[in-house]
Amino acid sequence: MPAEPSSAKPLPAELSAEAPCAESWQPGGRGASLRWRRLALALPSLATALAIALLAVEAYGPATGWLAGSVLALFCLVMAWQSFVAWQYVYGLAAALLGDRAKSALERRSETVPARASGVSRTAAVVAIHAEDAVAVFAGLRVMARSLAREGGDGSDIDIFVLSDTRDGAIAAVEEHEFARIEAWRRAAGPGIPRFRYRRRRENLGRKAGNIAEFCETYGAEYDHMIVLDADSLMTGAAMRRLVRLMEESPRVGLIQTVSYAAGRDTLFARVQQFAVRLYAPLALRCLETWQGPDGSYWGHNAILRIEAFADNARLPVLPGRAPLGGEILCHDIVEGALLRRAGWEVRLLPEMGGTWEEMPTNLVDLLGRERRWCQGNMQHLRVVPMPGLHAASRWHLIVGILSYCVLPLWIAFLAAGTLLAARSGDLGLLAYGLTGSGAAAHALAALTVAVLALPKLLSLGHALASPERRAAFGGTASLLKSAALEQVIWVLLWPVMTLFSSGAVLSTFIGRVVRWDAQVRDDRRVPWAEACRLQADALVAGALLAAILLYAGNLWLALWMAPVAFALLTSPAQSVLTSRVDLGRRARDRGLFLTADDTAQAAELADLAQSRNAPAPARPAPRGAEPAVWLATADEA
Repeated sequence: MPAEPSSAKPLPAELSAEAPCAESWQPGGRGASLRWRRLALALPSLATALAIALLAVEAYGPATGWLAGSVLALFCLVMAWQSFVAWQYVYGLAAALLGDRAKSALERRSETVPARASGVSRTAAVVAIHAEDAVAVFAGLRVMARSLAREGGDGSDIDIFVLSDTRDGAIAAVEEHEFARIEAWRRAAGPGIPRFRYRRRRENLGRKAGNIAEFCETYGAEYDHMIVLDADSLMTGAAMRRLVRLMEESPRVGLIQTVSYAAGRDTLFARVQQFAVRLYAPLALRCLETWQGPDGSYWGHNAILRIEAFADNARLPVLPGRAPLGGEILCHDIVEGALLRRAGWEVRLLPEMGGTWEEMPTNLVDLLGRERRWCQGNMQHLRVVPMPGLHAASRWHLIVGILSYCVLPLWIAFLAAGTLLAARSGDLGLLAYGLTGSGAAAHALAALTVAVLALPKLLSLGHALASPERRAAFGGTASLLKSAALEQVIWVLLWPVMTLFSSGAVLSTFIGRVVRWDAQVRDDRRVPWAEACRLQADALVAGALLAAILLYAGNLWLALWMAPVAFALLTSPAQSVLTSRVDLGRRARDRGLFLTADDTAQAAELADLAQSRNAPAPARPAPRGAEPAVWLATADEA
């Protein structure tokens, strides 16, 4: 049984009847159930990986020569990972079919908890920013403030904080101007609008993690909870207040993570990605929530945290050694969640709560830049996994993040070695997953491998088609099927480019290259041809090399099998340019393609935000120097 949380407060008397929301996973009871849930995912994954390996050896082994041996080993490794991925979707579908029986008490309570303030706690909604578009940030805050006001109350239960780490004086001047504007709007808007507060640090130590930690030290005593938001986050007032009530009713819970779906962007790339996440994420998330129980993870935003628990237990260590693997922890959120869990606090996930959104990179180039940063952050976790006292599930969360990147160089190595072996032997072999082989073992291998690769998308599509409500959310059956087919074609082209790039990010991290963590570009940005060709030159070189090998080999079946990969690499700059176009994204939407619930049943908050973006831009102050004037008090604090 986990240790009693080190800073637990007594449950308010008026909420004591709801205390069962905080489950105890005790040995022989809930804990035993949780172990069985985890075994139900682990054992089939391992069995499938073993079956694929045995069939591969039976059909194409024992391998002779280093090249054949390498292909066999690499195939078994990548298919072991794919087996784990596939079983997550099988598991998620089974849990979804079980309904409430597979849900935690906290999740069941989240479906009925009132969306109004109880008056027994205070919460800060904190937005950490660094050189962001201040006009866009404050537009989102205004939308959330209006949403809170619509839910009723006097607005005193939740304050909205902007925590700035901006060092550029001109950008800071815009932030201060936007803060003054939103304060004036608040005074004119009438009752129910929450208070806004803004501060800019003199020294931005520790990046975002340090920004949040400094807030807890300075202002944490004023609040019980904080809802952590990113610069591009959006959350309804109802969702905020339901999260607060759940925390009040669950004294052992230190963190509740919601799922924020990407929405609000119109490039073709963004619309395809928004559709894909909406279609394919639900089963994986249901699997995750079911097996992890109270041993959840933290994703850094759109979550509510108990401030005292976080401040007392989630202080980040500095990793030994030099960057990129040592020094300050870059992907800090998952580590903070693990430290909270180590202290005895439950970390929970609400996979279907709704009312929370974020934005995503709107083109391939910006997405690849984010992947490079995330890759380095996840590789640092190699030095976090051995930390003493972490729960096994927390270590597994860290390991999965590491493996999700490390498997990509293995895929590239498998494709390269398999192509060379096929060119030398004239037989596609394992490169084609056994589809061209003869004998029972080869046929069984092909069937099992194709099933493992196809199941995640097929099960997700079937899950969506099985419900009239889910079909309607995607624009109807015809729209869903056409969109899923087109998404698969686009994915076939994007996957080689993204895999090659991320593989390079893994290797560059291990040879010591340190990435820059700049502010993200969040607008619907169209990528110029020159930028795309310059940044994706490695894909062009790899594509040309692959095409030359295929021509030299003179094997028609090999050329046909690898042609999509070569074509994807050679056209990668064109992919970046064309999919970054807003007109193509909007044309697809108008034709009923890549629709999601955020198009077919748009929330008032999303419509409000879209309207604010289309409004004339406010006048901005003239740029000024980069002096570190850092604090603007609200009228209530002056």
